[in-house]
Amino acid sequence: MDGAIPPASSCHGGRETMIAAAKAAGKSDVLARLATDYPQGPHDQPQSMCPAFGSLRVGLRMRRVATILSGSACCVYGLTFTSHFYGARRSVGYVPFDSETLVTGQLFEDIRKAVRETARPDDYDAVVIINLCVPTASGVPLDLLPKQIDGVRIIGIDVPGFGVPTHAEAKDVLAGAMLKYARLEAERGAVARPRAPMAEGPKISLIGELFPGDPPGLSAMLAPMGVSLAPGLPAREWRDLYGALDCTAAAAVHPFYTATIREFAAAGRNIVGSAPVGLDGTAQWLEMVGHATNATAAATDAAKAKALPAIKTALDDNQISARMIVSGYEGSELLVARLLIEAGADIPYVGTALPRTDWSAADCDWLEARGTHVQFRAALEQDIAALHDVKPDLAFGTTPLVQAAKEAGMPAVYFTNMVSARPLFGAAGAAALPAIVKAQTAGASRFSRMLEFFEGGAAC
Repeated sequence: MDGAIPPASSCHGGRETMIAAAKAAGKSDVLARLATDYPQGPHDQPQSMCPAFGSLRVGLRMRRVATILSGSACCVYGLTFTSHFYGARRSVGYVPFDSETLVTGQLFEDIRKAVRETARPDDYDAVVIINLCVPTASGVPLDLLPKQIDGVRIIGIDVPGFGVPTHAEAKDVLAGAMLKYARLEAERGAVARPRAPMAEGPKISLIGELFPGDPPGLSAMLAPMGVSLAPGLPAREWRDLYGALDCTAAAAVHPFYTATIREFAAAGRNIVGSAPVGLDGTAQWLEMVGHATNATAAATDAAKAKALPAIKTALDDNQISARMIVSGYEGSELLVARLLIEAGADIPYVGTALPRTDWSAADCDWLEARGTHVQFRAALEQDIAALHDVKPDLAFGTTPLVQAAKEAGMPAVYFTNMVSARPLFGAAGAAALPAIVKAQTAGASRFSRMLEFFEGGAAC
C-alpha cells in the first residue's frame, strides 16, 4: 500500500496508466493471471457494461452470500443500479474511500472492518469483497484478509475493467475463486451435502448460466446413459460447490469459464466442450459425455435414439429461410448460430466478445466448415461492418448493434433479453429459436415503412 501512486486515485487516468499503477503497487501476479485467463482483444476496453457486474451477479444470486464492493462511488452506484435492474433482491455493501485513505492504507483497514462486521455465521456462509479499478490499481491487498471469520469464508477478488475484458468473464473470476476454496475444503475432509439429493452413479456438472428449462431437458436426455446432473456453476449456494465437484465430468457449455474449468481439472474431472444443439451438436455432445463418463456404447446409442428424432422433428417443423448475423457477449453465440443453420438459416458472420478457447473449438470448426466467419473478441465496429456487408434479414446482437440495424431498416433483436431467455438445447431449443426468427422477419416491412416515413427528417 505504501507504493500506491497518485494516478491510481482516479479512474480517468486511462488503461495503460491504471495497469502501470497496479504493477507498481504489487499487483503484477494478479494482472498476469487475468491476462492468461482472459486475453485481450483488438479493443482496449469492453464495449459493454462494467465487467465487474458479472462477479457481482454471481454473488448476488447465491443464498447466504454477502457482497461488498471497493471502488469509486460512481462505479458502485452504476453496478448497484444494474444489479437491481436485473433482479437482485439484497443489498450490496460498499467501502467508501478518498485519496488519503487510499494512499495511507486506511482503505484496507476499512475493508477488513467491514468484512468482520458482515461475517455473521447465522446469516452468511461467505463474504465476497470485490476490488474495482482504483483499489486494484492502488494495490489494495485483499489476499491479506483472513480466509475465514467465525466459520464464514472470505473471498477477495480483483475485477478491474483494465484486466477483465467482459462481464461474462468476470462471472468466472468469482465462480472459479469460490470453486477453488470449496475444492481445498473438500480435500481437507468432510463437507456439507447439497440440499437436493444427488443420484448415485456418474454425474456431469454444467458450467454456465443457462435458461432454467435447459437443465431438466438435459437431465432427461442423459437418463438413458445412466448419467445424472450434479449442481452446476455458477452455484446457487455454497454447499452446491461441493456437489459440483462430486461429478465425473464437467460440461463447459459456456466455454469461457477458464478459472472454473481449471479447478475441475485440478479435482481430476474430465471436461467436455460444445453443447447439445441441433442434430449434429447433440449427437457429438452425447458421444463426448459418454466417453467422459465411461458410459457403454449401447447406453450412448440409446440416449441418441431417444433425443435425436425429437430434435429432427422440431427442426423439420420449424424450418426458416433467413440471412442472418449473430453477435453478443453471453458466450453462447456460436451455439445459437449452429442451431439456426441446421434450421435453415444462412449465417455468414458470428461475432462474440469472448475469446477462442479449447472448449469452443468444435463449434468454431463446425461453423467455419459451413462458410461462417467467426470473430472472437469482436469489436462493435466489426459487428457493424458485418451488418452492412451481409445486409441480413435479421440480426441477433448487442444493444448498439441492434440500434445500428434498425437505423438501417433491418430487423434486429437484443441477444441477451430475447435469445438467452429461450431454451437452447435439445428439441425445445430447436423449436424456440427458429420461432423468434420467423416472428421478427415477418415484420420486416415495418422497418422499410419507418425509413420512408422519416426520410429527410431533421435529427432531434
